[in-house]
Amino acid sequence: MKMVLIIVSSSIACYKAVDVCSSLKKLGYNVKVIMTKNATKMISPLIFETLTKNKVYVDMFCDKDSNYVSHIQLVKEASKVIVLPATANLIAKMANGIADDFASTALLVAKPKDIMVFPAMNTNMYENCITQKNISTLRNYGMSIIEPVTGHLACDDIGKGKLPGVDFVLDNIVFFLEKTNEYMNKNILITAGGTREKIDPVRYITNNSSGKMGYSLAKMASLMGANVTLVSTRRNLKLPVNLKEVIYCDSAQEMYDIVMSKKNNMDYIIKCAAVSDFKVKNVCDKKIKKDDMKEFKIDLELNKDILLELSKTENRHFTLVGFAAESNNIMENAKKKLKKKNLDYLILNDISDKSIGFNSDYNEVYVLSKNDEVKKIQKDTKDNIAKKILESIKENNYE
Repeated sequence: MKMVLIIVSSSIACYKAVDVCSSLKKLGYNVKVIMTKNATKMISPLIFETLTKNKVYVDMFCDKDSNYVSHIQLVKEASKVIVLPATANLIAKMANGIADDFASTALLVAKPKDIMVFPAMNTNMYENCITQKNISTLRNYGMSIIEPVTGHLACDDIGKGKLPGVDFVLDNIVFFLEKTNEYMNKNILITAGGTREKIDPVRYITNNSSGKMGYSLAKMASLMGANVTLVSTRRNLKLPVNLKEVIYCDSAQEMYDIVMSKKNNMDYIIKCAAVSDFKVKNVCDKKIKKDDMKEFKIDLELNKDILLELSKTENRHFTLVGFAAESNNIMENAKKKLKKKNLDYLILNDISDKSIGFNSDYNEVYVLSKNDEVKKIQKDTKDNIAKKILESIKENNYE
């Protein structure tokens, strides 16, 4: 179990640290808290002790056990140190090596690369050139700084300085704790969602793809150190943190243009999106009225096959991964697609099982490789499935 050390200072946003500590505990982390003395005047240490089931540290000289030098041992035991929230005063101390209380002394013990800082303060304080210089200094030392957001502040000002929402804070902390280097410095493009082909300004042809599998792949690839470009048709899903780039599109043609323009800079391309085979040839520029529908016929034409076009790339240097959604003769059809489209890997979904796949949070897949290896990944959450897919590709990569 990883231990996370949270340092809470006296920004009004310290109440959000309560929810973050509770959520981290529920996720299985051992959470310990250091509070500045001023923070204890805003929120009781008892709340953190109750939630974390650990003692809260405030005073440098309150420990009776002289064999446990708490400000040093706490940092040694911690996987990461999170300053949440960080006032301008504490940031100034960190930037200048001042250690005049428990929190600032513990921070001086920690390695900069193991510290994540969430500034939260009044806009004028945040934008002050001195504060900005101090934050820049912390970045240069190697600390991770998560920028505050713009919003309505406690002082009634509106501007930058607000601590982001709890979910965003939590996602960034978990990313900081769990990031690995399997795909470090690798550029990965992932497509997600079902494309939409216009009939008229309000109607379109699409499919059941929710985009969840593609988003899980983007999330896990980023966690594994990759520079991820996500090309998505879905705008309603929660974006993973720390993606390099997110590009939204609607139609197969739009997705084709984006992918082809990015391909030469990629080490891996994972085509998870469900791309429509057909588009409407006679798209109407005005809404079709019911009275006109008796006479209206939709003429269809084939879309470009993005996977097939990618496979034709001369001197292809990227690993190409496709997805197949099959309902019958699934393995036979998947192997044909793998060969026909000259893929390095193909991820096979059995869509006859309604408990997995489209719109579900769970999946079960087969990973087929171009050297005829087949690996089954048993039913699991899409995040876990995505991680196992990426691990399988990395283990057997043909670079």
